[in-house]
Amino acid sequence: MKLTVPAACAGLRLDQALAKLLPEFSRSRLAQWVRLSRATVNGRAVLPRQKVWGGEVIDIDPVPDAAAAAHRPEDIPLEVVFEDATLLVVNKPAGLVVHPGSGNWQGTLLNALLRRVPALAGIPRAGIVHRLDKDTSGLLVVAKTLAAQASLVRQLQARSVKREYLAVAHGRIARDGRIEAPIGRHPVKRTKMAVVARGRPAVTHYQVLERYPGASLLRCRLETGRTHQIRVHLSAQGHPLVGDPVYGKRSSGIPFPRQALHAERLGLLHPKTRKPMSWHAEPPADLQELIASLRDSAASGKVDSRITNHELRRAK
Repeated sequence: MKLTVPAACAGLRLDQALAKLLPEFSRSRLAQWVRLSRATVNGRAVLPRQKVWGGEVIDIDPVPDAAAAAHRPEDIPLEVVFEDATLLVVNKPAGLVVHPGSGNWQGTLLNALLRRVPALAGIPRAGIVHRLDKDTSGLLVVAKTLAAQASLVRQLQARSVKREYLAVAHGRIARDGRIEAPIGRHPVKRTKMAVVARGRPAVTHYQVLERYPGASLLRCRLETGRTHQIRVHLSAQGHPLVGDPVYGKRSSGIPFPRQALHAERLGLLHPKTRKPMSWHAEPPADLQELIASLRDSAASGKVDSRITNHELRRAK
């Protein structure tokens, strides 16, 4: 873009003048372009505080806006578990971000969905109604119509969507349980969540499937769907997930490159037919290998990792 500063802007700072001349851009963004020498005055790089007096020629080479480019289709492979005209269910791999955001404007599940189903561009958030953390694998449902999206949101609000996860947590957990503790933003570390008195209600049910030396395999069922809910609840109980870089232990003795969490089962009412539907996804290879190694450790230590009926009766 090439602009000539009008006399009406005489005496203004360069960033102020640009804000008047280009109201479609924020002043902070325009100032950033000036600092990056993407906006020059009479061919010279200047600072945003430089004053203009009228008649100067400003050349602008805008920095592409990552957020504006976020909703572009991208050819990213997807493992589709189910698809019809109303729903799409995918088995998300660990490492794939669900929705574009700061630091992850491209290469997300949303970009992949827009490539596979271009009509999703007309649905808010491309039909995504719930999320999985970047390094959590497993099942996620997407609405392909506005009516389906509204139905799924209502089901989530009514807590009728069934979501079950496999998780490997630190410590030998004695019995099945239920965690009811409100979750909100951490009072100090704002990028984290925490159990806080004024948080939103959150309920997690868990069943102990196997025990190992220093760890337990759990099946967790979400009654609510708060950000990082399973990770926060188990950490608050003293049993953080193996490999969790945010809520876990720094030196756990059980190496794993991500939080050991997989969305294994998903159940809901089909928005159009109203028939109950459910899906199951086996854990990915890395999680299967972790569980196998823990079983081997239990076997070599002559500890039976399987829970007997007698133990279950005692736990109840």
